[in-house]
Amino acid sequence: MVLQAEEGLTTPSVRVLVATAVPAERDAVARAFPDAGEEVRLPGACLVRTGAGYDLLAAGVGPALAAASTATALTAAALDGSPYDVVVSAGIGGGFQPGAPVGSLVVADAITVADLGAETADGFLPVTELGFGTVTHRPPASLVRGVSEATGARPGTVLTVSTVTGTAARAAELRARHPRALAEGMEGFGVAEAGAAHGVPVLEIRAVSNPVGPRDRAAWRIGDALAALTEGFGKLAPALESWNTHDQ
Repeated sequence: MVLQAEEGLTTPSVRVLVATAVPAERDAVARAFPDAGEEVRLPGACLVRTGAGYDLLAAGVGPALAAASTATALTAAALDGSPYDVVVSAGIGGGFQPGAPVGSLVVADAITVADLGAETADGFLPVTELGFGTVTHRPPASLVRGVSEATGARPGTVLTVSTVTGTAARAAELRARHPRALAEGMEGFGVAEAGAAHGVPVLEIRAVSNPVGPRDRAAWRIGDALAALTEGFGKLAPALESWNTHDQ
């Protein structure tokens, strides 16, 4: 498979695994790189390896499959003696209005699973209030800051959901529980869980394709969001290199 480049990047000094949900998102990231991608097959997964130190993985939809596929890639790299420096969960997603308009980029300073817990008569309880587990992973603050400055992405909470929000009532409920939420996706927390298990920092970047709320496919701008994802990754390398050099 050959993926054509549209943007130029300098070769980074940091080894990066980029995990998207679907091939269309992976290919949007790949268009930011000047070289053709080489396929690398792993048990249950397939990477597209660029010459710039980035491995691109279409990890699957939802937190469970994303976690399993990401863990496979992280394990393979560790066994090969070339572990990753950072994992980036990337893709398109819904944006909470007006903070994250369609076509904009969001970078997570908190990767939070929104629906892992229990419903009670008094409302939703996250799993942490039941006495176990975790619901939030926090990327390195200096890395988030550098990525935000380099790409123009707004920092905030990105929610991971297993069921995409499709009503105004659900959107309002999520905002009430997570007032700093800017976007929602389905994979970030799974990727972060895999990264945490391997001791690898995780970043999440989302390009907004639609408002979070009532499901209106006519309002989706998937092409614009994928283009924003390509543009963002075209500006990402210096921020990752600077962080890897100065903040590790």
